[in-house]
This record gives sequence, C-alpha cells and structure tokens, in this order.
Amino acid sequence: MSTSVDDAVAVGVVIDERELHVRMKDGRTISVPLDWFPRLAAASVAERAVWRLIGVGEGIHWPQLDEDVSIADLLRGR
Repeated sequence: MSTSVDDAVAVGVVIDERELHVRMKDGRTISVPLDWFPRLAAASVAERAVWRLIGVGEGIHWPQLDEDVSIADLLRGR
C-alpha cells in the first residue's frame, strides 16, 4: 500500500527518553529523535504525556508546551 506524505494520518503517540514514536493509520510507526524538538526534549515526562491529535491526525499538539508537530514534516525528515 502506498500512501502519500500529505495523506499520512497519525493515530497514536509514545515518547520515551530519547525518541518520539508516532503510530500511523496504515500500520507504520515513525520514530524520530527528541533532539529534533527542543521543547519536547526539555519537557518533563508529565508534560510530554499531555498531547492531542490535530486535524484528522495530520499533526500532534502539546498544549502545555505550545508545541506542534506535522506528520507530513516527520515523514519528510524535517
């Protein structure tokens, strides 16, 4: 199955001490270093745990951190 970057949809998020892991609707999991996102890297475990999907899974928002991550940008390596 081929999915365009712009059609990629997130359904879940897990953050460990080093990486952000995004579970995609098509079954993939994308993992990127937390260092890509200084606010997430500096945040507490409790702050990182409060997130919500935005759009229809096109992005992730952390309200306490004022951080937004685009799923399309993750897939593009940005």
